[in-house]
Amino acid sequence: MIQYEKLQEIAGAEHVHRDEPMSSHTTFRIGGPADYYVETGDEQTLAGLVCACRRTDTPFFILGNGSNLLVADEGYRGVMISLRGFDEISFVEEKTSDGKTLMKAGSGVLLSKAAMQAAGKGLTGFEFAGGIPGTLGGAVTMNAGAYGGEIKDVIVSVRVMDMEGQIRELSAQELDLSYRHSVIQEQELIVLSADFAFKDGDTEQIQEKMRELNAQRREKQPLEYGSAGSTFKRPEGYFAGKLIQDAGLKGYRCGDVMVSEKHSGFVVNVGKGTCHDAMQVIEHVQKAVYEQFGVELELEVKRLG
Repeated sequence: MIQYEKLQEIAGAEHVHRDEPMSSHTTFRIGGPADYYVETGDEQTLAGLVCACRRTDTPFFILGNGSNLLVADEGYRGVMISLRGFDEISFVEEKTSDGKTLMKAGSGVLLSKAAMQAAGKGLTGFEFAGGIPGTLGGAVTMNAGAYGGEIKDVIVSVRVMDMEGQIRELSAQELDLSYRHSVIQEQELIVLSADFAFKDGDTEQIQEKMRELNAQRREKQPLEYGSAGSTFKRPEGYFAGKLIQDAGLKGYRCGDVMVSEKHSGFVVNVGKGTCHDAMQVIEHVQKAVYEQFGVELELEVKRLG
């Protein structure tokens, strides 16, 4: 295991925290302490952290907004590296050859912030991302999408770091984006920043569309509770939430974790829920849906620890 002093040397003492509760860094509000929690927005520092962890056989995990993550109650034995410091956004004045505007954004930028800034510039195509609670890094990695739009539609290229600390650029085609998939997962790459291209639109209309989509989210999704978003991937030919509802599981509860009564596709933390509670709910739902409909529900949420 890497030494605390070594992490301080690489990242700076003020950016390294011991025994950091992961419930404070995930939207599920669940998770025990990570041995070390390190914040950075510097590529050289990130490369140093990755290489040092690998040299010492120390497990590490790259964290964005923690919006698709379920951390064990026992926590994480290793180093959590937060990329929220990679938070710069800029727009290129010169148009692309097809008349679009490029937005360059760091992996730690919240999708909601990026969508609002694009809208403020009168750029259309990113409205769908306004209510997704993750960062750009996670969104690119998972090809996040909602309401008929996905990252695949607007991304141009991405800068990534490999496990040796080397940086390179991948085109949209090289990313091989599909439903909740990219080569970033397969090749163990870390997203540093990405370029997106948007068409010109009417600022007022764009902002109105974002307001409408956010109103739909508030109406249909349990935003008042901690959750990791959609708990299960969409099975081919079905909707996970509909299967769960038809199985009579809406409101099914273990401890302070339950299947949302507003949207059955969400498992929510209504109080002081634990990972143990969450996994009991998840496994019961998977078992019941398979027994009733013969459909295996695959977790969209990543388990850690």
